[in-house]
Amino acid sequence: MKLSVKNKLISGTGLILATCLFTAVVILANTALTTWRIDLTENKLFTLSQGTINILGNLEEPVQLDFYFSQKAMSDFPSLANYGVRVRDMLEEYAAHAGGKLILNIIEPETFSAAEDQAVASGLKTVQANNTSERAYFGMVGTNSTDDEKVIPFFQTNRESALEYDITKLIYNLAYPDKRAVGVISQLPIMGNDTDANQPTWTIINALKEFVVVKDLSQNITDLDEKIDVLMLVHPKKFKNDELYTIDQYLLRGGKAIIFLDPLAEQDKTQPDPAQPNVMPKLDSYLSALLEQWGIEMSKEKIVGDITAAMRVQANSPRGPQEIDYLPWLRMTESNFNADDFSTSELNLVHMGTVGSLEVKEDKGMTITPLIQTSKKSTKLERDLILFQRDPTVILNNFVSGEKQLLLAARVKGKATSVFPEGNPAENEDGENVIDENFISEGEVNVILVSDTDILADHFWVRTQKMFGVDVPQPIANNGDFVINSIENLSGNTDMISLRGRGKYSRPFVKVETLRKKAEEQFRQREKELQASLSETEKKIQQLKQEQGSEKSYLLNNKLTTEIEKFRDERLAIRKELRNVQHELKKNIEKLGAQIRFINIGLIPLLITLIALMIGIYRATKRT
Repeated sequence: MKLSVKNKLISGTGLILATCLFTAVVILANTALTTWRIDLTENKLFTLSQGTINILGNLEEPVQLDFYFSQKAMSDFPSLANYGVRVRDMLEEYAAHAGGKLILNIIEPETFSAAEDQAVASGLKTVQANNTSERAYFGMVGTNSTDDEKVIPFFQTNRESALEYDITKLIYNLAYPDKRAVGVISQLPIMGNDTDANQPTWTIINALKEFVVVKDLSQNITDLDEKIDVLMLVHPKKFKNDELYTIDQYLLRGGKAIIFLDPLAEQDKTQPDPAQPNVMPKLDSYLSALLEQWGIEMSKEKIVGDITAAMRVQANSPRGPQEIDYLPWLRMTESNFNADDFSTSELNLVHMGTVGSLEVKEDKGMTITPLIQTSKKSTKLERDLILFQRDPTVILNNFVSGEKQLLLAARVKGKATSVFPEGNPAENEDGENVIDENFISEGEVNVILVSDTDILADHFWVRTQKMFGVDVPQPIANNGDFVINSIENLSGNTDMISLRGRGKYSRPFVKVETLRKKAEEQFRQREKELQASLSETEKKIQQLKQEQGSEKSYLLNNKLTTEIEKFRDERLAIRKELRNVQHELKKNIEKLGAQIRFINIGLIPLLITLIALMIGIYRATKRT
């Protein structure tokens, strides 16, 4: 008996000591091990990419981040509050890797406080938090040692997958505040003509000037050097050897570029040669020498057509004007874009015209990342058919799907060799090759290839509206966003370009969504039946009115009234059935929620308790 009491005393003391030890470990971990982290999320949501870590490790001057987060005020918006906690944790992870060069201030601004005044002055946006009209802040202000300021006005949940990219971009722009320089080489009148009102600067160039310094190198290609952060090469029809050599060496030395090629540039207004008036002028552009070095080909004789993305246009027919699908003009939507690349991840709509198809013909060790692709319901059309056939119906009738996606824009990265293995092709006065001491025969290439130049043309993506007597361009597609995103992405360093979109923090309830969709399908079906019944009854009523005469007025009026009452009863019955569908949906979701709560709250603790009881009973039985 005494032994049993002693054993119980020892067991109780051990339990108390174990509890004290557990508490001590937790306290120690919270105070001394705050930099130790284990990311157990499926998509490693809280683990920084190596590119971000490299940028943080190379910070030379301190960067300050003021994160405004009204956590208490967002209590009525749990999804937004949870996302805010995730952003805060992510920022703390940034600070932990910055070696003291990143100063993080987490601020919860109160109404009419100095912190709120500072948030408003910095341009942060707010949302109404509750019925008391209290405003909630969820944004960030970054500053550097020279008082440059960058702002994220509000962390939008729809950019959750780009969270790390947005934060890293803000820090990078503060660490390197000088505006990037973009060199434009174009054989289209994209830069406009100051002396000719009929040749205005294209909207894409005016939009770029808001973000970068744009330098026109079209007449001075040999001025291209390392001071140009990104080369924008548009419709390169023909280059001299020394010009191509300059571009070749720029790319091999690590220069970034976005290149727009085209099998049929609709904005190319080249006139036929007077000596050969019946010969079509050259309207295509192709960098065959460079593309061959990268193992890529674009057919100059073929135009891409996609039956699922064809634009609707007005066309004349024997029955008069009508809308019809025009295969050479493409309306690319979200399903056509690479959601993991920041050049295309946030795009909704891009318009393209008479596009070419990029194909990998030989493995040269390059990494080809698709950015824009057609659907499988696409094909290659003969360019001559597009040039000479003005009837969209004929083009449409000749369509045969190739059941294959075609590549329209791609990111090309990897080690490539020079187009000029012997060095500079330029010759001096004696006819000897000029020696270039800085010549390199191979290097890392990083470019974005687009098989269309019409994507830049104003009429494909903007409409002009008069506002106070001034023409203001209004975007109708994301063409400009694609170009600006690409140049912004390329103008960063290699670490910035390496960042990719992450998975989303919020995980949908798949079963709940399935139930909801199933019920909505039933709901829509009943709605259709109701509309059909309504139309049929209205026809009957209209027929009764037409048949109504003075002699049978009374009888027909009664019949009309009876028909209307019958419809009303039917309508009430169907509405009741629709409500039953909604109630059934709600009941199924509540049932599923109850099951999930039971598993999380009740079942797991119950299983642990049962296991503990079984172990206790087993030990007691063993002792006896």
